Amino acid sequence: MAERIYLDHAAAVPVHPNVLRFGMRFLEGFAGNPSMIYREGLEAQAAVARAREEVAALIGAGDPNAIIFTGGATESNNIAIRGTALRNRRSGNGVVVSAIEHISVLNPAKDLQKSGFTLTPVGVDRYGTIDLDALGTAVTPETVVTSVQYANDEIGTIQPIREVAEIVHDRGGVLHVDAADAAGRIPVDVERDGIDLLTLSGNQLGGPQGTGALYIRPGLRVQPVLVGGGQERGLRPGTEDVFGIACMGEAARLAAAEMPAESERLRSIRDALIAGITEIEDAFLTGHPTERLPHHASFRFSRIEGESIQLAMNALGIAVATGSACTSRTLEASHVLLAIGLAHDEAHGSMVATLGRENSPDEVPRIVDAARETVKRLRAITPL
Repeated sequence: MAERIYLDHAAAVPVHPNVLRFGMRFLEGFAGNPSMIYREGLEAQAAVARAREEVAALIGAGDPNAIIFTGGATESNNIAIRGTALRNRRSGNGVVVSAIEHISVLNPAKDLQKSGFTLTPVGVDRYGTIDLDALGTAVTPETVVTSVQYANDEIGTIQPIREVAEIVHDRGGVLHVDAADAAGRIPVDVERDGIDLLTLSGNQLGGPQGTGALYIRPGLRVQPVLVGGGQERGLRPGTEDVFGIACMGEAARLAAAEMPAESERLRSIRDALIAGITEIEDAFLTGHPTERLPHHASFRFSRIEGESIQLAMNALGIAVATGSACTSRTLEASHVLLAIGLAHDEAHGSMVATLGRENSPDEVPRIVDAARETVKRLRAITPL
């Protein structure tokens, strides 16, 4: 039987082997609470401080203390959106988001409406690129926080973040950027790009699941979402996950070192996949044809359902996605695909392939053949 091919790195990334080896020291007989000042506590403090430095270096943050560690990107997004809005509501009550933000941005933003905030979504073009003119209209002096993803996890499109930052800052606003899928794959620099808050996922860097970080520009006021002890500047109370944080730091260091070569390697595999799969009848690339993540290939197929594609490809030994992992439990059409102008029936026929370090160019023919076989068989039995 042929080995399985895993193509859903947007949902979960295998822990980098070197990160796993590095992290074992914090599992085998290690006991240290960073809040304590005896030797074991100081060792834990040092591990967290090193991780903070590595994560800051990955995203061009000059001050490592601008990094706080969280339990994942969802928690970081909640702190960024809710914490900034609630702490700074005297400055205004407006929240602006792009229409294709991750659900962990959209839902906290929607929830703020219960507290009297107004929410304004900004549309995108057919490639998923934000409409900068519409953004300029949506962001006003009353807008307290604007959130625009660095790159979309469903269609791979990279946003013009520097231009977005200029628009937001010209109106005196705060910009949050969810870079969970971009960091470690393309260069991200919070100071160059003018980013005030930036979300990171430890797993997307090759660290363990359940780890994340949030960059907060020095001087920016943010309110805690949870209350408890004073850990992580009081913004993420509770004893730090030393193992997870240390591993995220090591993953960030490795991602920075490996990114140039690995991104170029994955880009060539991605382009071969796109070339092969778009030769299938009525198969279309979704997202921007060039301004997209180097590991990301996403498609839609007419007259078939994405869930059926996923199941059929799985039976052929290949794991692919059909939209975001955080919305895959619903049968609703993807809000991202609807936002780029697809009809409901078109949006249902999506397949997303995201590559990782274990994928190779030799897998491309098998993936393309499996997709062709899947599409042909499903179309033969579909009522669509």
